[in-house]
Amino acid sequence: MISWLKLTSFGGIVVTAPAAAAITAWLMMGRAWRLAGWWCVLFIGGMALVVATKIAFIGWGLGIQALDFTGISGHAMRATAVYPVLFYLVMLRSAPLMRLLGATVGFGISIAIDVSRVVIHAHSISEAVAGFVLGGLISIVFLRSAASLKAFRVSRWALVAGLLAVFASSYLKPVPTERWIEDVALAVSGHDQPFTRIGWKPRSANFQSY
Repeated sequence: MISWLKLTSFGGIVVTAPAAAAITAWLMMGRAWRLAGWWCVLFIGGMALVVATKIAFIGWGLGIQALDFTGISGHAMRATAVYPVLFYLVMLRSAPLMRLLGATVGFGISIAIDVSRVVIHAHSISEAVAGFVLGGLISIVFLRSAASLKAFRVSRWALVAGLLAVFASSYLKPVPTERWIEDVALAVSGHDQPFTRIGWKPRSANFQSY
């Protein structure tokens, strides 16, 4: 049985960024240029919002203490944005019902990843839910835009290679995105120490949540 730690790794940026890139590549291979651009805008916009909420808390302590909210979960947002779209496109040449099933499977996977963030104490419930809502909005907006997308021929080998690359990426060493965000937050805020949820005061960071 897959562990919660392994499951949560599928929401990491080393997995979801290549998956988002694969989605862009598949759309471009199908000459769906406008959708490819729209997908990039949605995904990058979601990432920017996640980073902004984290910088706001780490740099200035801006959050919702009553909800234990210190920023949107990046894992939850990326997983919920990427996997429904990924599986929808994999099933693009199938019947509409199968496309819907693919997106549903993607949402199921993302929910499991979101839950894992809470189980391993990487995020509070409010942060995971916020990530799920933001990622869900991104995937739903994109899927509505792609509803009239005609099936295009993409090599099955390209699809298999893309999916295998996504799976293999889960074994890569995580990149220190939390540290990078902390460095930026301290630079722009001018503070010497980051804010943390422990006491909601500036202390040395010890909560890895990105």
